[in-house]
Amino acid sequence: MIAVIQRVSRASVTIDGNVNGEIRTGFLVLLGVTHLDTDEDIQWLGKKIVGLRVFNDSEGKMNLDLQAVEGDILLISQFTLHASTKKGNRPSFIEAAKPDIAIPLYEKMIRFLETETGKPIQTGQFGADMKVDLLNDGPVTIVIDSKNRV
Repeated sequence: MIAVIQRVSRASVTIDGNVNGEIRTGFLVLLGVTHLDTDEDIQWLGKKIVGLRVFNDSEGKMNLDLQAVEGDILLISQFTLHASTKKGNRPSFIEAAKPDIAIPLYEKMIRFLETETGKPIQTGQFGADMKVDLLNDGPVTIVIDSKNRV
């Protein structure tokens, strides 16, 4: 499971001209699920996301986590994070999980993050054509792969 986490001042996702999810201060998380992912990946990655200390403290140092700044999460599924570009110029997405595996894991991640934060998680819609708008704060962008824990 790969997450691209962006610290944002605001972010929203629009589907068919309608805002589906919207946050102010917090994280825009792009989540790529592979066919090898399990509940263990959800728990490990979810805790990493919630615990990331990348918000500025009173001295301007990245030292505060999401809870300390009362931040929110906008979680967007993005199978293209598992693109392979080893051959040619057309990416292969063979490592990305098919919907029958990816959707339940994506939904479990939503529930896990809601439990960890005590707040509703804003989302896109799995498989939809989404327009994501964000104001990256910093910019701060962090990539975490649950398969690279060591």
